[in-house]
Amino acid sequence: MPDFAYQALDRSGGRVSGLIQADNPEAGAERVRQMGLFPTAVTAAGRGERVVAAARPAGGGFRSRVSRTDVVMFTRQLADLVGAGLPLDRALTVLIRQSESAGLRERLTRVQEEVRSGRALSEALASYPREFPRLYVNMVHAGEATGQLAAVLERLANYLEREITRRSQLIAALTYPGVLITVALSAVAFLLTFVVPQLSSVFDELGRSLPLPTMILLGTVTFITRYWWALLLGGAAVAIGVRQSLATEGGRGFWDTLKLQMPVLGKLQGRMVSARFVRSLGTMLSGGVPILDSLEIARDAVGNVRAAGTVDQVRESIRQGESLAEAMESCGFFLPVVVHMAAVGEETGKLPAMLIRTADSLDFEIDNQIRRLLTLVEPVIVILMGAFVGFIVLSILLPIFEANMAVK
Repeated sequence: MPDFAYQALDRSGGRVSGLIQADNPEAGAERVRQMGLFPTAVTAAGRGERVVAAARPAGGGFRSRVSRTDVVMFTRQLADLVGAGLPLDRALTVLIRQSESAGLRERLTRVQEEVRSGRALSEALASYPREFPRLYVNMVHAGEATGQLAAVLERLANYLEREITRRSQLIAALTYPGVLITVALSAVAFLLTFVVPQLSSVFDELGRSLPLPTMILLGTVTFITRYWWALLLGGAAVAIGVRQSLATEGGRGFWDTLKLQMPVLGKLQGRMVSARFVRSLGTMLSGGVPILDSLEIARDAVGNVRAAGTVDQVRESIRQGESLAEAMESCGFFLPVVVHMAAVGEETGKLPAMLIRTADSLDFEIDNQIRRLLTLVEPVIVILMGAFVGFIVLSILLPIFEANMAVK
């Protein structure tokens, strides 16, 4: 059995090294763990081969994606382990070894290496902004500064779970209308592409003037079949133009403002923006982040340029001495219930809890509004598509009926 030189950390964080016999480096790392140590490297004696064994990533490279669910599970489990009294290094080792996500193992391995080198956990997590955005990093930093890392991670996990639930509910609510629209458009495309062109020669043989609906239908089909490439190029050009416009500050601001001003949907969008803002702000404040910093981070979480500008106004008003409720009321953007609950929270000293409770209430209202809208959208889609298909069928049958009448 070959010899391997190992380097490891003991429970106090001290570095130890030695020789151990094992069949391979992985087995050697496991034997070091059984000794109560945390292996950082295992080297074949007399060779230059080296294996970082604390957690060896499995395939995929750093391009491996990390899902939101993976991040939530990591946050919840880290909160449980830290709350149970495990040292941070040991907790990270456990999570790395049991994680089923190759991408998450890769990132956590590097995070653990940086933590062992003396960096704070929040600083190490900040190296991966896609998986751990500013809100996440600042919450962890606040937990480290206040000595309440486990509690802060628990609140953060609750926040992330709520965001995932909201996204899943929205996707589930839009699935049926999306399938309905797809099926209807497919049916119409089939009629226009295969059925109508086959009947156009029949209409020509009738030798009669065609009814207006039939002429409109045949003209539309002829235009589509002749200039389909121009339609595709035009659609692609419009899509690229819109995308480039949204990439600019002015274009994004115009679009976000338009979404808030649309009939019916504008009010729903405003509630969603408000709920996202107060939940992120309440979560940050509950984690011990100062209010000005919390507002700056919550500004990035609202996902709307117009609303972000309003948050900047609120932040500047608070900097000048106003309360949160006063600043929110003066800007005129937030719903009265949000302003009222913020005032109550400031008066009672329970602002974070009141903001999170307000977000829960807004989410409940948003769910009800989405359900009501979908109950209206589904029959509207059926009626519109039915009318369109009916027009096609009528356009096909009218000349046939007229020919039959002429024969009689």
